[in-house]
Amino acid sequence: MEATEAPGVLAARVTDAILADLRSERHRGVVVDSPPGAGKSTLVVRAAVEFALADESLMIVAQTNEQVDDLVERLAAELADRAPDARVGRLGRAGYIPPPRIDGRPNVTVGSDLRTMGDPHVVVATAAKWAYVKDRAWRWAIVDEAYQMRSDALLAIARLFEQALFVGDPGQLDPFSTVDNDRWRGLTWDPMRSAVAVLLRSNPELPVHRLPVSWRLPRSAERVVADAFYPFTGFRTGNGPGDRLLTFTGASDPSIAAGAGPARLVGSNVARGGTPAGAVDDVLDVAAATGWGLLELPARHTPRTDAEAVRAVADVARRLVARGAVARSLDRGGEEHPVTAGRIAIGTAHRDQAMAVRGALGDDLPGVVVDTANRLQGREYDVTIVLHPLSGRRDATAFHLEAGRLCVLASRHRQACVVVARAGIRDLLDTHPSGGPVHLHEPVRFPDGWAANQTVLAQLERHAVRL
Repeated sequence: MEATEAPGVLAARVTDAILADLRSERHRGVVVDSPPGAGKSTLVVRAAVEFALADESLMIVAQTNEQVDDLVERLAAELADRAPDARVGRLGRAGYIPPPRIDGRPNVTVGSDLRTMGDPHVVVATAAKWAYVKDRAWRWAIVDEAYQMRSDALLAIARLFEQALFVGDPGQLDPFSTVDNDRWRGLTWDPMRSAVAVLLRSNPELPVHRLPVSWRLPRSAERVVADAFYPFTGFRTGNGPGDRLLTFTGASDPSIAAGAGPARLVGSNVARGGTPAGAVDDVLDVAAATGWGLLELPARHTPRTDAEAVRAVADVARRLVARGAVARSLDRGGEEHPVTAGRIAIGTAHRDQAMAVRGALGDDLPGVVVDTANRLQGREYDVTIVLHPLSGRRDATAFHLEAGRLCVLASRHRQACVVVARAGIRDLLDTHPSGGPVHLHEPVRFPDGWAANQTVLAQLERHAVRL
């Protein structure tokens, strides 16, 4: 990768090569690896529009209904401008009600049966829905978020197409199951491995391209995310130092003494819920200046829904909005907008933690998104607030050490990421070194979660506000 080449030129060159490889028909599949925010959906939409303009039918496979609706919305808008006669089909379950953003669009047809939808140029559905289609086949297919797709799900729909483009992020969450899967470990057709992993293991000659530029992440996140989760390929951001600015129209709490250090604890000035207001303001100031912030609570072993940590997460979100945060992107011509509740995400490892945070917020900030890493994957926000998966734990299980989970939580933001955690995570990692079983014929994934957590913690500790 040429460091001096402009990001837009570099990304355009790689995209052109991907589409040329796909249309050359030399391979039955083309794989595209992408770092967070590198334009996977943009690539999918561009490829779909080109097929529509050439009057060639196309099926698109996504992994969740939210992803399907997002693609349908973007495709409908793009085709309305470039191919007004082309229609997009949204194939869903019986009784599916389309969200307002696609409902009523004249070039979108919604249905649960292809036979009632006419003949749309592009049909989009989840992998689970495509598995029920029996009486139709396409020459071309695009599989979005292909690393989230289990290989058995790909096997169930492979009969529907001849050639395909597989687009996904190898650094994020792998498919998972609640049942034990040791019986399949090491097999070439392991159903619990990602569709791309099994595809490439069986077809090593397939071309693999890599999108080289993240348009989402600020420059402050480039090195830590690349080093922790993409050590062999890396990537660059589409913005330079100082291109992303997070400012506040409201000052820090005026009752805080000027000049106090970032580790201060002001007992007389406590935010609602019990978190010291000075510390909350400090961590927001640090995150605005550097892109990262760590609000570190005292070391303690806690239940999974740590009430003090949950309150701290909610207090950070409240204060972020109360101070009138404003996001500015010089790489987008100086685009500027307030960071409203809808532009903030709170990420957790478990659903009960997400529910606890919603309870702590109460009726405040009704637009803020609070969800697990699994459901935040593929989404983008101005600021993210993360409850660290290892905070307050006595052990470090494979679930909590999953590198993909931490990657999702640390890579959703355009401006800044604030992490709330209890002290002692590094000691926890030291007492739980990587030592999982090694399975014959199963490729070892690197970096593992232990190494990724150490890399991210080294970054966060430089921007810590400690209670």
